[in-house]
Amino acid sequence: MNHHISNPLDALKANVAAPFEQARAMPPDVYTSDEFLQAELEHVFRKDWFCVGRADALAEPGDYVTCDLADQPIIVIRDRDNALRALSNVCLHRMSTLLHGRGRVRSIVCPYHAWTYNLDGSLRGAPAMTLNEGFCKDDYKLPDVRCEEWLGWVFVSLNPDSAPVAEQLSEVNDLIADYNMSDYAETFFETHIWDTNWKILAENFMESYHLPVCHAGTIGGLSKLEDMICPPGHKAFNYHTILKDDTLRIALAHPSNTTLKGAARRTTFLLAIYPSLLITLTPGYFWYLTLHPNGPGQVRIGFGGGMSADYVNDPEAQAHFKQLKTQLDEVNIEDRGCTEKVFRGLSSGLAKPGHLSHLERPNYDFARYLNQQVNGG
Repeated sequence: MNHHISNPLDALKANVAAPFEQARAMPPDVYTSDEFLQAELEHVFRKDWFCVGRADALAEPGDYVTCDLADQPIIVIRDRDNALRALSNVCLHRMSTLLHGRGRVRSIVCPYHAWTYNLDGSLRGAPAMTLNEGFCKDDYKLPDVRCEEWLGWVFVSLNPDSAPVAEQLSEVNDLIADYNMSDYAETFFETHIWDTNWKILAENFMESYHLPVCHAGTIGGLSKLEDMICPPGHKAFNYHTILKDDTLRIALAHPSNTTLKGAARRTTFLLAIYPSLLITLTPGYFWYLTLHPNGPGQVRIGFGGGMSADYVNDPEAQAHFKQLKTQLDEVNIEDRGCTEKVFRGLSSGLAKPGHLSHLERPNYDFARYLNQQVNGG
């Protein structure tokens, strides 16, 4: 390993001390070391809001998704009162996990001994417990986890002190208010595991410098470096924008849309909401990744997308979206290849980070965010 500075947290601190005009990519140990991963789990994933997906995927009572956030299994479920709530996904008896994947249930039944919980987490019943004199089912309720909805996104947090999502992301709201993101409808959601560090995939999303090369077989030809704008990042997110042409109609504002004006009708926002919600937002469709580390060398990916309200009922749009989804799958294969090659490379002894392009401004801001979290400044 390349140990100029023995501690990866110190190496990151030294890395972000340089001004952007002289900045380099983050040091290899930030991606490969278990020490850095533990710091991230403690100071990023246990502290910040984590996105589990879209609220419209949880439309009916009993609809649920599960996730593991920093080793804590969580259920996010629509309860009988139509409220979204997050609960510990661990049975209060012998501590098995309860629900897995996504789906719809009438109640939460433990797969081990069939202790059964209501959708609000209270214990409904437990077989063969009458002879234990200490047992009272009213004493049992699955612990609540903080859960908030913002513009159609569902977030959970293990941190009782984190500021509300809407407060942290008010500047995102200001930027994209005219897109009405809360009304976009999700049409697909998948989970994947890739053999790369989660930050490599996050950074891959944050810059479009790689598009002409990595995506030469798909969208590369449409990606003009001179049309990419990368402003300085904000505390809780960074973004850059790309202007789309009319090659794919559903990337542009629908003819019936009167809210978006001028260049905004063909502007795509690439929003990186820290730590790991990555949204491509066009006037017609959106797709997103939500990332969680699976050890230093793997990333758990939630991959979803759908259409803006204008396009959902447009008969041609369904066919266009099918074409888009096929393209997104091909783009993902290209990204997987590139990001796994980066992890392979930076795990080697001679790896050394080079200078960043002006098109990698979001990566620099992401490094500063990580440093703020793990080093407190």
